[in-house]
Amino acid sequence: MLTEETPLGVSLPLSAKPRSSPFPSDRPGLLSDAMTDVPVDSAAAARTSAPEGLTLAEEEELRSELAKVEEEIGTLRQVLAAKERHCGELKRKLGLTPLDGLKQNLSKSWHDVQVSNAYVKTSEKLGEWNDKVTQSDLYLSASSTLEDWNEKLTQSEAYKKTQETLSQAGQKTSAALSNVGSVISRKLGDMRNSATFKSFEDRVGTIKSRVVGSRENSTEGLHSPSGTGDKPPQDNAPF
Repeated sequence: MLTEETPLGVSLPLSAKPRSSPFPSDRPGLLSDAMTDVPVDSAAAARTSAPEGLTLAEEEELRSELAKVEEEIGTLRQVLAAKERHCGELKRKLGLTPLDGLKQNLSKSWHDVQVSNAYVKTSEKLGEWNDKVTQSDLYLSASSTLEDWNEKLTQSEAYKKTQETLSQAGQKTSAALSNVGSVISRKLGDMRNSATFKSFEDRVGTIKSRVVGSRENSTEGLHSPSGTGDKPPQDNAPF
């Protein structure tokens, strides 16, 4: 078997020699050759140059400032996330639910709406319109006309007769209900005092006494010491 010595002095068979990788990145020489064959885009190279009106120094300064601003934004986001977690823990310890937070936000939003300039101006406009409407001749004339109609209606004979009729109907209804109640009570009293009801009551009492007496007799028979169920019968017949 043919062997080959490695730089560490270890002999390896030629069959174990690592094979070349098919990827150009694993072969530096081939990768450099392949990169030299890639055409260069002149437009992309032009875009990497400084914008018009800016020197290279100004561009570097702006890029440095942009990097700092982006770093500050990332730091502020981390601080905000930590504050939100801390706020959530405090609410959980206080027993505040998301519904409480929603109510608080709605109350604050409504308060902000009430103190806003648009709401105040709208309220003032509505108040002015109300004053103008209530003080207008048309509104005053309509109000006086309605008052006249109401007064004429309440003083008319038809209204008075209708009111008296309804009052009499209510009184008659109350009297009729009272009479019905007294009649029912009197009928029940007459029924209890009748011979039929008393005879029925006597029969019920007799049946009840019979049932109670039969139960007492059966109970005494079960607990009697002379019963045959206490001792088994003896057979004295001769063999």
